[in-house]
Amino acid sequence: MLKVKNLKASIDNKEILKGVDLMVKPGEVHVLMGPNGSGKSTLAQVIAGHPAYKVVSGKCSVDSREITKLTPDKRAKLGIFLGFQHPVEVPGVSVFSFMRKANKNPQSKIQNSKSINIFRDELKKYMSELKLPEDFLRRALNEGFSGGEKKRNEILQMMTLKPKLVILDEIDSGLDVDGLQLVATAIKTFKKNNPRSSFVLITHYARILKYLKADHVHVMVEGRIVESGTGRLATKVEEKGYQVWQTV
Repeated sequence: MLKVKNLKASIDNKEILKGVDLMVKPGEVHVLMGPNGSGKSTLAQVIAGHPAYKVVSGKCSVDSREITKLTPDKRAKLGIFLGFQHPVEVPGVSVFSFMRKANKNPQSKIQNSKSINIFRDELKKYMSELKLPEDFLRRALNEGFSGGEKKRNEILQMMTLKPKLVILDEIDSGLDVDGLQLVATAIKTFKKNNPRSSFVLITHYARILKYLKADHVHVMVEGRIVESGTGRLATKVEEKGYQVWQTV
């Protein structure tokens, strides 16, 4: 699904990624952990195609297709989805309008009133699972949302778009225990319904792994993945912190 080979990337002439290697197979869940400034979010943005980041060298491919020169919209059409750490507020654009526009692609038939109603019902079903209020679709995208609503809205987009590669950047931050359980349950349901979709979960902490099973856990420090393992590696991080891997 995702193959990253010796990827180096910079922003404002500052190198952030210093040779990242990562292989994610279809259906796998990978957890990427690391301290602030280690390059986790940069890796997510580079995979998604943020124009501010420059790929210096290395390769990144999805379904065996090289993506480093593709624009973000073309990457999205390949099935790459990024759930943002800090979702942007968009005044004047309702959640429903945004979701309807996002789902307009060659495979989608959300055009006539009947199909729009079917789409609305699908959204309401997902909203119910995420315990979002009934008026949610009418509200401006992320405007006035609580931290938990913003994160659940990212998951709502994921559930609706059904991407092949899901990257969630600190989806657990700002969530209380109930919110974390809701998000984790939604991810598990999505995985069950889309067994070949792959996940890269970026986080500082292992608490989401109380509710989700990871196939692989990676520790990223100073722009590189310095160790990979099973869920036990996340426990090691919880117990010892990141100083074990950081240079003095």
